[in-house]
Formats: sequence, C-alpha cells, structure tokens
Amino acid sequence: MTTFSVRFLGCKVSYSDADEIRERLLAGGHEEARAGDAEVALVNTCCVTREAVGKSRQAVAKAARTHERVYVTGCGAGLEGAFSGLAENVVVVPRRETAASELVANMLGSGRRIDLKPRPKRVRAFVTIQDGCSFRCSYCVVPLVRGPGRSKPAEEVLSEVRRRVEQGHREVVLSGINLGCFRDGSAGISLAGLVREAGKTPGLGRLRLSSIEVNHLGAELIAAIRETPVACRHLHVPLQSGDDGILQAMKRRYDSSTFLRRLEGLEDFNLTSDVIVGFPGEDETAFQHTRDLVERARITRVHVFPYSPRPGTETAAEDDVPAAVKKERAARMRESSKNACLLRWRGKIGMEESVLIDRPGRGYASDYTPWLLDGPVGEFIQARAEKVTEQGIIGVAR
Repeated sequence: MTTFSVRFLGCKVSYSDADEIRERLLAGGHEEARAGDAEVALVNTCCVTREAVGKSRQAVAKAARTHERVYVTGCGAGLEGAFSGLAENVVVVPRRETAASELVANMLGSGRRIDLKPRPKRVRAFVTIQDGCSFRCSYCVVPLVRGPGRSKPAEEVLSEVRRRVEQGHREVVLSGINLGCFRDGSAGISLAGLVREAGKTPGLGRLRLSSIEVNHLGAELIAAIRETPVACRHLHVPLQSGDDGILQAMKRRYDSSTFLRRLEGLEDFNLTSDVIVGFPGEDETAFQHTRDLVERARITRVHVFPYSPRPGTETAAEDDVPAAVKKERAARMRESSKNACLLRWRGKIGMEESVLIDRPGRGYASDYTPWLLDGPVGEFIQARAEKVTEQGIIGVAR
C-alpha cells in the first residue's frame, strides 16, 4: 500500500482525469494523504498556454522535493520536452491508448481490489463524455496531445452519472474537449438525447454542460435543456475573438454574425465565454470588435487568455503583439466582464433562487451566479438576493 496525493491543473476534463486516477488507486488499496505526508504525488498537468506549462512545471518541481516519486499525467505530459530537466524522481506518463489511471496503477502495483464509494471531494462531479478534438484551430495544441475526437458509449456515461449521484454529488457536469461532438452512433444518442436521459437519474439535483462550441448550439439541444428540469440554463460558449479576420486566422468555424445568430433567443440563459487577446495580427480595432461582440451577445463572465504560441501549431512562430499590450487588453476585457456580471447580479435583487452550497459561505445558483450564503455544504438553500458585491450576491436563507 502506498500513500499518494493528487493535484490537477487546467480544465474540468483535467479534474475528471485526476479524479479517475484517484479512484483507481483507492480501489487498488492505496491511501490518499495530504501532499506533505504522501509518498507519491500525482500531478495532472495542463499545456494550453505557456503560462499553464510554467505553473505545471512549478507544481511538479515542488512535489519532487517533498515526495519519493512524482507521476506527471494530463495534457502537459503529452507535450514533448515540457518536463525535461526535472529531478530524477519525476516520471512522465504520456497519453496513450491505455488510460493514465491504469498506467499509474500498474506502476504503483496494487493489493486486494476493494469495492468502495470514495467520499466526494467536491459537491460538483465532472463526468467526461467525450475526449480529443478533430478540429484544427491554428493556435491550439490540444488535438496534438489528446488526439482526435471520440465519444464514450452513452450507457457508460449514464452509469457514471448514477455512480456519482450515489456517492453524494448533488450536481453533475457533462465534460469534454469538444462536447458538442458527442454521439453514440450504435445507440443513436446525440448530446441532446444524453441530456434528457441523464436528467432522469434519480437523486440528481442539477445537470450542467461544461463548455460547448457555438456551432453545436442547435434547437434540439436547447429544447432538451429547457425540457429537462434539472438541466441548468447556463452555457459556456467559447468566442476567442469577435473580429472576423482574426477568427479566420484562428481557423474557427464561425464568424461574428454566426456567433450572434446562434445565441438568439437565449435571454433566459446565463452565457459565459473564453477570449484570447493579443492573437497575431490583432490590432486595437480587432480587439474592440471582440469587446463589442461580447456586449452584444450578453456574455457575463469571460475567461481571458493572453495569446501564447504553442509548439506544433500553425502559429507557433507567430507572436507580434507586445506583452504589455496583451496585458492591458486582458485587463480591459476582465473589467468589462466584471461590469457585465455586476449588472446581471443587480437585476436579481429581491428575487429568490435555489443555491447549492459548495463550500463554507458560498454557493451557486443554477445559472452559475455566485452567492455568498451560509448553509450546510452540499445542500440546496432557497435564498433571497439582498445586495451585490464583486464576489457575488449576498443572500438570506428563506
């Protein structure tokens, strides 16, 4: 038996990957411990930006100083040279046909397999339904490290949703690298059908989609969300840029007018997004197009990423926007996002919503609005919005 700790960096799929490794090791008889007390560290890494690789290397280097062995998994492990030059006790586990959880479990060995339901570390569970991406955006390294798009069988996904609910998770997030590409051809189930079926899971409090490309927002999927009582009316729809020239250079599969048209009629949804600032060729006019489109699309929270060239991509050798300009544009975009959030939150004052408490003193409404509210972690609290701060809505339990 070996004691281990797990840390993840990056997106919801990265968390799901890390949790899969955690559960595989627990089922193999190993024991989870705090990072400072464990013999082995598992670090599930990210490589979507240069900054993400830097943070991942720092996490691995720190773990190598306090653990006997460190296993590096996740997207960063598949990026050649990303973890070269580190300590000898660091083992990089690149992505292969065999799942990282199985590879790490085999490396550690296992005793008697035990049937257990690990106590959930989070109120919200991330269930990966699809992996990889067959699109080739000019800046994106993800297809290179995660491979082409592929979907899990629907029954496997539904079984995982049931298991997560039985473990005590109140909310399930269907996650994937390109979620809208999910399809179980043999069962004839699309993402819309999966939402409907997963929404029938006994005991499930909420069902959420992690992130979905705007081209995959069709009438069938929107209807499935609206007609499934536990499905959340929150959609995270990556934009990246609001300028048509930049979108074309990025090799995105839409233009600004298509993006807006696909979001028509979704006034009852909270829309969030991703934006890249400082992409090669982005001037001030192109940046303003992005800010304008974010406002016109009624997007609230924006995750802002200053562009950084990724090895192996078409734009790997291109980076003509100065770092100081990227930083300044990122700050302006984040300020716009903050103001959009505050405007939406203020519109809720006096209203009541069901809030899922996911940590002490804090929770989220179904539309992913943050609330500052006391209540038992893991419980739904009916609350009235009293006032707004930059951290969220201050609520009072009803």
